[in-house]
Amino acid sequence: MISEPPGQRVQSAIVTDVATSGRRANKRGLATRESMLEAAIASLATGDPAAVSGNRIARDIGATWGVVKYQFGDIDGLWAAVLRHTADKRGDLPAGLKPGGTLAERVEALIRVMAVGLRTPESLAIETLRAALPRDQAELERDFPRTAAELASWKPNWDKACERAFADLGVDPVKVRQVAALVPAAMRGITSERTLGTYGNLDDALDGLIGALTAYLSD
Repeated sequence: MISEPPGQRVQSAIVTDVATSGRRANKRGLATRESMLEAAIASLATGDPAAVSGNRIARDIGATWGVVKYQFGDIDGLWAAVLRHTADKRGDLPAGLKPGGTLAERVEALIRVMAVGLRTPESLAIETLRAALPRDQAELERDFPRTAAELASWKPNWDKACERAFADLGVDPVKVRQVAALVPAAMRGITSERTLGTYGNLDDALDGLIGALTAYLSD
């Protein structure tokens, strides 16, 4: 359960945005914010459900909740900032792949990069946070509007990045869209199997996925 310290009410996104935008950014403040986000990611990356708490994050950061609140507004602002920080570090993955490769080379590069990326602290932190957030979209948008907005922005950005990654190859755009929807779910499943332990050969699973996606996109 995601919690804010006792006595702290989750404020509206509008109030938070106004409060945050009204502060003058400076190098020291930006460095403090950066270190807080990195510490929050490290805490969440442990996978401990208790890490998804305002009190716990403040303690792990080595700050009071008041300091965290000053930087991010409320618990919703903190989680939205954590997610945005991970997205900035991740970058525009598919479009960032080396251009000029064949279809098979681009698909393989995408899958191999994701296989590594999903085991980073940032990805582990995202999984811990998402597991604690409300599953129902209406509830999520009501209780954590800024966090919900950040998560919602990822899909269209990902879809567009995948379109750009294969744009010069004449691939059916419908198939590209379908592959864009499939890859994150498939890769999280394979990554979960690796984390939990399995008697299966996950290298074979990756090779099979690469071959299947290449064949589907080239048909």
